[in-house]
Amino acid sequence: MTDILHHIVPKLEPFDYSLHHDTQFINQEWVLINGIEDAKAMYLFKPNNELFISENDHVTKTRWSFINSNFLSITTEDGIVLIKAFYKDKDTLVLNQKASEDYAFFINSSDYDITINTKEDIQKYLKEKYLKKATELISDHQFYYIQRFKEYGPYTMKELVEKVKTNAINAYCLVRDVNESDYSKKLRIKDILQEL
Repeated sequence: MTDILHHIVPKLEPFDYSLHHDTQFINQEWVLINGIEDAKAMYLFKPNNELFISENDHVTKTRWSFINSNFLSITTEDGIVLIKAFYKDKDTLVLNQKASEDYAFFINSSDYDITINTKEDIQKYLKEKYLKKATELISDHQFYYIQRFKEYGPYTMKELVEKVKTNAINAYCLVRDVNESDYSKKLRIKDILQEL
């Protein structure tokens, strides 16, 4: 799993105080996914610069502070550590100790109904999250369709679904993505509906 996580490092967005601090960082339950097979750790950054680290029902209270740009400092048993913060998206936080190649990957579990305790829970969380994201992208994406040898569109998938519901078009009509030039993929409205 670590190899997969390191593939996302080049695609990370640096922590931006004005964008991320209030809405995506503070008071969020960040579950550490590195080493979750051995122990579950959850980090909670409070607005008063307190950091609560819960590991296997043992809570440690320490301090954190915003330095500048995307750097934070965290007080540990070994002293103050400088950390560079990144986001993959609003639900994935990545922390990197300055001058180190080690990354700590976190998932925001605050808005998730199921507790994340195992590697399998992480996989389920990511699958649900990205299936939902893919569904939203497909719903807003545009397609042409062909019916009775005539092409219509482009329409969003939401619009096509509505047309099928009202029997304005047949679910077996062929569709093509707006970026494709023909219907050679033989994709039907019905096929896309199964993915939604």
